[in-house]
Amino acid sequence: MALDVVAGMFRRPVQGREIVRQFWFIASVSILPAALVAIPFGAVITLQLGSLTAQIGADSFNGAASVLVVIQQASPIVTTLVVAGAGGSAICADLGSRTIREEIDAMRVLGVSPIHRLVVPRVIAATAVAALLNGMVSVVGVCGGYFFNVVVQDGTPGAFLSSFSALAQLPDLWVAEIKALLFGFLAGLVAAYRGLNPRGGPKGVGDVVNQSVVITFLLLFFVNFVISVVYLRIVPAKGA
Repeated sequence: MALDVVAGMFRRPVQGREIVRQFWFIASVSILPAALVAIPFGAVITLQLGSLTAQIGADSFNGAASVLVVIQQASPIVTTLVVAGAGGSAICADLGSRTIREEIDAMRVLGVSPIHRLVVPRVIAATAVAALLNGMVSVVGVCGGYFFNVVVQDGTPGAFLSSFSALAQLPDLWVAEIKALLFGFLAGLVAAYRGLNPRGGPKGVGDVVNQSVVITFLLLFFVNFVISVVYLRIVPAKGA
């Protein structure tokens, strides 16, 4: 199905109106939860790393460590968790209800591809929302970490910013965006796949919604581990 979705992205006619409508819906239900989750994520990471760096006498590197963790790991994960939990579950429920009402079968009988007409716009929308939300979550998480480091832990703004600029590099941002794109694609794809394959009537729709969220979370952490290992092998740390 993933190959069919990728091929459907280049087929005409392009479902522009449906893509915009799905993008707006997923973004509207994901922006506020993502921002609210990003603040404690950045704060907890900064507080924990601040305590650790203080124990080993490396207080000046707290800013770099916390910001790199937020950008590389926390932001893509938080973004995808919110997109899958809010937008993905809605996509799965919508397609599941269409399936049990036999709308999907009727489309196939009429020669209309459900993949091209329904799945592709939703996957594109989920991917785009994840990529854009990742930037917002990164900014909010870094600002939250900066606030807690300077206010709560009595850190200095200069040390926070200078350590970040000394150790961070542009590929750190690129890998975070690549993760967000891939995770958003997986969230939309899993939600659509489970939504098109419910079993047991209305109860089955509720079951596949829960399954889609759980499966997305499992895939998310596995793919994140693989990408992180490959990235750390290919791109050397700055100053190494």
